[in-house]
Amino acid sequence: MTVPTPFKDINNLPLNFDALKDYVEFLLGNGLDRENCTLLFGGAAGDFSAMSFEERTSLAIEGSKIVNGRVPIALGGQTTNTQELEKLAIIAKDYGYDFLQVSCPFYFQHTEEDFIEYIRAASEAASEVGIILYNTFWTSTSVSNQLIERIKDLQNIVGLKWATPRTDAMEFEDVTSTYSGRFTIIDNNLFFPYSAMKPLNATAFEVHMCNFWPEWGAKLINEVKNKNFEEIARMMVEEAMPFYKLWVEIETNYTSGDGYLDKLCMELTGLPSSRCRPPTRDVREKYRQRTLDYMKKIKVPHLKFNE
Repeated sequence: MTVPTPFKDINNLPLNFDALKDYVEFLLGNGLDRENCTLLFGGAAGDFSAMSFEERTSLAIEGSKIVNGRVPIALGGQTTNTQELEKLAIIAKDYGYDFLQVSCPFYFQHTEEDFIEYIRAASEAASEVGIILYNTFWTSTSVSNQLIERIKDLQNIVGLKWATPRTDAMEFEDVTSTYSGRFTIIDNNLFFPYSAMKPLNATAFEVHMCNFWPEWGAKLINEVKNKNFEEIARMMVEEAMPFYKLWVEIETNYTSGDGYLDKLCMELTGLPSSRCRPPTRDVREKYRQRTLDYMKKIKVPHLKFNE
């Protein structure tokens, strides 16, 4: 799961590592452990795109110190620069990260050959670190079956964080069923529990609700293991779907980015408040009541503000 990066509410919004510690302790104190989670620092919801390289390095170091080996950790490696990617891979190795999350470089529409060289550079820079290949098709070149076939020989590529555009060709199912024997499949399409069934065999998922209700994610994993499909459907429709609908509404009508709704929900559980850095605008004042109403309706257990 991706951990949002907190900032202080002062000029230039500096990193707030005291708040980051509070975030991690909240997660690990309420149902998440090394059996059911990996914490990702500096991902999209972690505002990597709004931080300098020096800040990303500091975040990596502090995140590793705070976790201190209690659960596996991953470092966001998204960048447009191969040399920077290699540096991030070395940082991940030097500070005990289990995984590095890598996507195709954004801005330019890179070819698959470009991406293969890019991912090989990360693999060779830190062969001890497991690489999670993240298909961010909405910002860059989409990863094809042919590309996966060509990089599957790289032994430290261990995971596919998978989302695809949805057509009748069943692209999500095609990749997961073909490669779940070689890679850990992380469902980023909200298809669980379907994605966990044979022959798809996804064994992990990304869901933002864990940031303010960690027990929810732990329960979801248990319900998948127990094949309690009716309860999973209820959780997804009654509790998760309203969160994602509100997220899409904010993104459509007010501001874009990632992690802004996570942070607002976390504030309402009593965790330190933080906005995302610009150009994402501050959603807290405009959407606080709507978010509070949603959280009250689904009975979030840690809710601190009831007015």
